[in-house]
Amino acid sequence: MRRILRDNGLAIVLGLMFILTLFVGQAWSGMRAYNADQMEHGESTVSFPTYLTTSHFGEATFENWESEFLQMGAFVVLTIWLRQRGSAESKPVEGDTDVDEDPEKHRKASDAPWAVRRGGVWLALYRRSLTIAFMMLFLASFVMHAWTGAREYTPEQVAHGQAGVNTWQFMERAEFWFQSFQNWQSEFLAVAAIVVLSIVLRQQGSPESKPVHMAHAETPS
Repeated sequence: MRRILRDNGLAIVLGLMFILTLFVGQAWSGMRAYNADQMEHGESTVSFPTYLTTSHFGEATFENWESEFLQMGAFVVLTIWLRQRGSAESKPVEGDTDVDEDPEKHRKASDAPWAVRRGGVWLALYRRSLTIAFMMLFLASFVMHAWTGAREYTPEQVAHGQAGVNTWQFMERAEFWFQSFQNWQSEFLAVAAIVVLSIVLRQQGSPESKPVHMAHAETPS
């Protein structure tokens, strides 16, 4: 057990933080806000399990997941070609690094991933699998944001004597894109912040930082 915790501590702690903030923080406070709005309009309140199935919870959740996966996918792709001198989040301005090495050279390595040893289309997919995974997660969250958003938006429209909308109609509304872009811009700002701040600021012991003694203009290899 101790070895499992040591080898997977980062994933375990982040997973627990995710569960606590989603179900204890967001969902619980979201249910209270939702029920307060229901009572204000003379409608029945819902239990916690029921709230988790509402579009109020779904839209808020997928709206944020969408921007997170877009941010990470875009960052993975942009750092293939773009550089920032002195940043801990960038490859060196000149020269290649280990991540640029041709995996074909390691096809006979016994400890190489299966796709590398197999080669062909499997290797072609695997060498881009991180970007593919993030983009698939983004698209799934994007669609779920649109679907739950349409379900949340329709009652408001009906209450004001207007027609409800389906998923595609909601995606044509400014409301949907306002929700998306207000999250996207914050994610790109956060990534830009760590790229730029890591040029001159340090955190000893963190792989997201340069060594404390390294010059500002030096980019880690």
